[in-house]
Amino acid sequence: MNASVNTSLNSSQSNESIGFFMGRTYRKLTHLLFQRFKEYDITPEQWVILHRLSQQDGINQKEIAIRTAKDQPTTTRILDVLYKKALIQKQMSETDRRAFLVYLTDKGKALVEQTIPIEKSTLEEAVRGIEPAELELFKTLISQIDQNITNMMRGLV
Repeated sequence: MNASVNTSLNSSQSNESIGFFMGRTYRKLTHLLFQRFKEYDITPEQWVILHRLSQQDGINQKEIAIRTAKDQPTTTRILDVLYKKALIQKQMSETDRRAFLVYLTDKGKALVEQTIPIEKSTLEEAVRGIEPAELELFKTLISQIDQNITNMMRGLV
């Protein structure tokens, strides 16, 4: 491990920790997307769910929560908002009467199509100046951190 990275990981100053950098970057990106999605009356949290549904329609709330890395109460809240905006519809599952399946409405599909280019260009701008190999290494490292945290959380349950 690079010594400067190791120093940042062990720093007692929160503004130099990897957690601080990841959190700050996430908040900035989310805020930027919030501003760019404003005219479409959706938030980045809502957009992620709409986008996942555009990839596979007709999945249940639990699966949506898993695919968007959100907890069940947050997912329920977002789905309720999307339903009120007529962007999704819910149908009772034929195999499990306790669950419902979520589908995009035509309005929801159109919104996703309009906003995919906004999300894509925002992310492209965010990684401007980073070589593809560096970006792949970054993804690998973030995935390893994520897996480490997942493993630690399993020990808490």
